[in-house]
Amino acid sequence: MKLKLLTASLCAAALYAGTAAADHGSTMVGGANMLPERNIIENAVNSGDHKTLVAAVQAAELVDVLQGDGPFTVFAPTDEAFAALPDGTVDVLLQPENLEQLQTILTYHVVPGNLTREALWENVMEKDGTVAFKTVQGEHLSVVRNGNNLMVMDAQGNSANITVIDVAQANGVIHVIDSVLMP
Repeated sequence: MKLKLLTASLCAAALYAGTAAADHGSTMVGGANMLPERNIIENAVNSGDHKTLVAAVQAAELVDVLQGDGPFTVFAPTDEAFAALPDGTVDVLLQPENLEQLQTILTYHVVPGNLTREALWENVMEKDGTVAFKTVQGEHLSVVRNGNNLMVMDAQGNSANITVIDVAQANGVIHVIDSVLMP
């Protein structure tokens, strides 16, 4: 189950990296139309901004999970977010002997359910500006109010801005983020 969620998370991230998402209709992400009738993986492979995420989802053997029914909310880091990690980190994570670690990181970006910006905002406002969500990986990440915007905070206290919101998928929603989250 965790593998499926992780795969979904990575694919979703790859799909929605480019432009702001919408409630209905297609959204441009990474130079490609993201069609809401397609699943996270079917869309992610077309995003020019999520090549690293797609490669990671494939290496982590999570493709089938992210093609599943869901629904999944995926916080999808862009290629630039992966490039900001310390030198060599991505190459090491993609090695077969690091499969479990890669799966852990990727599934940490996936939350069960279809959490649109509106749903996230309502939860944050009910909890005085911060709310924790249990990820598919099993640990929690927090969504935090930052003025009129939302940020995601990982277990290490690092934050990621949500740069594209509500990219609709057949099996959930993607929110593009500018940093890789760490459990």
